[in-house]
Amino acid sequence: MQLGLIARAQGVRLLDLAEIDSTNDEARRLIETGERGPLWIVAARQTKGRGRLGREWISPLGNLYASFVFSDFPETRLAPQLGFVTGVAAMRALRASAGQGNFKLKWPNDMLFDNAKLGGILLEGLGTSTAPVAIIGIGVNIAQAPADLPYPARALSELGAGAPSIESVFTHFTDALSAALDLWRGGEGFAAIREEWLSSAHGLGETIRVALTGETVEGVFETIDASGRLVLETDQGRRVLEAGDVLVGPRSVAGAGA
Repeated sequence: MQLGLIARAQGVRLLDLAEIDSTNDEARRLIETGERGPLWIVAARQTKGRGRLGREWISPLGNLYASFVFSDFPETRLAPQLGFVTGVAAMRALRASAGQGNFKLKWPNDMLFDNAKLGGILLEGLGTSTAPVAIIGIGVNIAQAPADLPYPARALSELGAGAPSIESVFTHFTDALSAALDLWRGGEGFAAIREEWLSSAHGLGETIRVALTGETVEGVFETIDASGRLVLETDQGRRVLEAGDVLVGPRSVAGAGA
């Protein structure tokens, strides 16, 4: 694996591992010993990969599993915006490396390929004595999509001869995230990220279903607000959701999320 030129120029480092329990867990251990980034941790295989809400993240060989340790942001309250920054970077990297394919972002943290799950983002934060530190975990189905899932999933290998290698996707991603972080920290901040995220949003302007704890909400996906919350227009009026699973597929159920 190699970092992109932009990432290297910004002093980003790389830890390339054959096997680990979880790249996010390794990031957490390193932070506890003083690591503050910027550092990418990538592994060929995870033995205990996990997604949102502690869900299992199945990790077959040939897919991308990586985490980015990052502390160059001013306030802890801004850390949740990094999930959207990473989504923007994912779209840039996939389109640059694959050159084709219907790639979309599913609120709040999934990447889709032809309306099936391609990958996910897991954002975690740690408070330290000096500054907040974020861990941005990503998983992308490069070689194969896990089988027997309760939701549709696809892999980039399905592009055939035009499918990018895992090395190409990772290199493009490291540069794309560096550039997206620069945009986020720039004068327009989250507003510019939000606009670009929405340009790739799955279901925007359409009726979608969102699984919440104890209920499923249906409504027209209007936008995400200035905090990244999902804004739905339902039969009962406008709903603003801070968390949930947007359902995809004919028999939609909540995805595992990474």
